[in-house]
Amino acid sequence: MEISDEKMTSGEGTYAKQKHFHFEQSDALYRSLFEEAIDGMILWNREYEIVDVNPVAAMILNSYREDIIGKNIRALFDGRIKDEVESHLEELEKMGTTDSMVSIPAVNGNKYFEISSKGNVTSNLSLTVIRNVTEKIALQEQLQKSDTLSVVGELAAGIAHEIRNPMTALKGFIQLLEMSMKEDHSMYFKVIMSELKRIESTITEFLILAKPQAIQFKNSDMRTVMNETLELLNGQALMNNIQFKIEYDEQLPQSFCEPNQMKQVFINIIKNAMEVMPTGGFITVKINNIPSEFIHIVIEDEGEGIPENKIKRLGEPFYTTKERGTGLGLMVSYKIIKEHKGKIEVESKVGVGTKFHLYIPVKKK
Repeated sequence: MEISDEKMTSGEGTYAKQKHFHFEQSDALYRSLFEEAIDGMILWNREYEIVDVNPVAAMILNSYREDIIGKNIRALFDGRIKDEVESHLEELEKMGTTDSMVSIPAVNGNKYFEISSKGNVTSNLSLTVIRNVTEKIALQEQLQKSDTLSVVGELAAGIAHEIRNPMTALKGFIQLLEMSMKEDHSMYFKVIMSELKRIESTITEFLILAKPQAIQFKNSDMRTVMNETLELLNGQALMNNIQFKIEYDEQLPQSFCEPNQMKQVFINIIKNAMEVMPTGGFITVKINNIPSEFIHIVIEDEGEGIPENKIKRLGEPFYTTKERGTGLGLMVSYKIIKEHKGKIEVESKVGVGTKFHLYIPVKKK
């Protein structure tokens, strides 16, 4: 019996050691998975107190681990999404698991995060996983916009040609009629010709969207391109009591671009600026040398501004904030900048004005 007891004691000891070893292995595996996860992970208890976070979560929350532990889960992102987090936790309480998408205002545009939570995953602790999906959202929006551009382009090709041919004939006959009519009717012909030119301009913008342009990129001085654009628009500006303020950095690298297309972009944006300043004012044009692969161009107006919910729709087909407009000018501008591997950003404040930020690649070395 004593031998048997010794064997049992020895067996129990071995089992206990094995159990302890497996527990340590399991704990080490959990810690490794938690620490090395590519998503942010947060563990919190029944009192909503954060008990642990991994490095990715600390980076997303822009804080140190020791500063986050002990905080209430509701204080995520410094409470900037308090209502969204509260709704998320209420859903978790009901369902045991939940997913949310939240948008956080940032200096250079909103950041988007997916937040997923599961209640009571271990030892009365709940797990929240945070993923930064800002780039994913931007890519989806870009793909959607590209698809729309493609469809509009195909439609535009057929429609524009169908309209342009009779338009040419109309203009010719109207000019002949004008020559044979009395002087007191000349005002009517001016209005007709002005409106026909506006239609023709819209058709031209359609065709730019519809067919690929033969682009001849070359190294160009962006100050020269901008100055030539402003000279073209100076007469229109004076008629509308608008003055240009120019601020160029002295040392500017050349840009790798197609100068005429860049003029088209500048004309579209500056003409839009003029149209939202009916009482006149200043349009400020800046060209800055920034430490990157781009030249930074700012076109700023003193118009009524654009509400934030409308800014992200700029560049969409037929979307415009103006009473008389097609939205094609900006759509063309976005297309040209995209083909130049550049980007457009817009910031606006209602009642103050709007700034268009253009980033154009510098010359190839």
